[in-house]
Amino acid sequence: MSISHTQLTVVMVHGAWADGSSWRHVIRLLRTGGVASVAAPIPLTTLSDDVRALDRMLERIDGPVLLAAHAYAGAVIASTKSNRVRGLVFVSALAPDDGETVADVFYRESPHPQAPRLAPDTDGYIWMPDSGYSSAFAQHAMSEENAVLAAVQRPINVACIQEKVQTPLWKSVPSWYFLAEQDRMINPRTQEFMATRMKAEMQRFEVDHTPIITAPDKVVGFIGSAMAATLR
Repeated sequence: MSISHTQLTVVMVHGAWADGSSWRHVIRLLRTGGVASVAAPIPLTTLSDDVRALDRMLERIDGPVLLAAHAYAGAVIASTKSNRVRGLVFVSALAPDDGETVADVFYRESPHPQAPRLAPDTDGYIWMPDSGYSSAFAQHAMSEENAVLAAVQRPINVACIQEKVQTPLWKSVPSWYFLAEQDRMINPRTQEFMATRMKAEMQRFEVDHTPIITAPDKVVGFIGSAMAATLR
């Protein structure tokens, strides 16, 4: 399906323990297909800071936007008030409701036995241990890929997951949910709960927590379907 003729821009937002380069495979595939795409950098300092960073990126884009988020960034894309947004794509992403925090949904279910133990440092930042990338963050990735992810990781401040969200955007715009059945970071049951609550168009995939790295073709196909539905 060709969508290169559209003016819709896909804006992707990275989650915790990653940066915009985590979307590089998806960006390459989208751009090869003629789809305008960009990754928004967020500081991971507070949820409000991250939303402001996303809004700055959106102000630079002409025309309508489809937002795509991985993991923590689900809370970020659902907190923007930009009128450019036509739809939201959640890729194994967190979607707290009005009055909830990211921590509320992240810790809704028991952690996977191979999930890393996470705790803030003395400055309030949570780092992913290097071993966590291969055990849970992206267990299907090549060791070289995980080594790079660990080397460029950006820690998340605990304030990001403790801030309550206001009325999320998924209550007023269409949403799609890419459910990762082999996710060891965000329990698939939690993903299903959030997708159902959002009334999102949900599809299940046998992938790990970070399919933007390990299964970018599936992510691009899913985004393409969301774009097509948005443009009808």
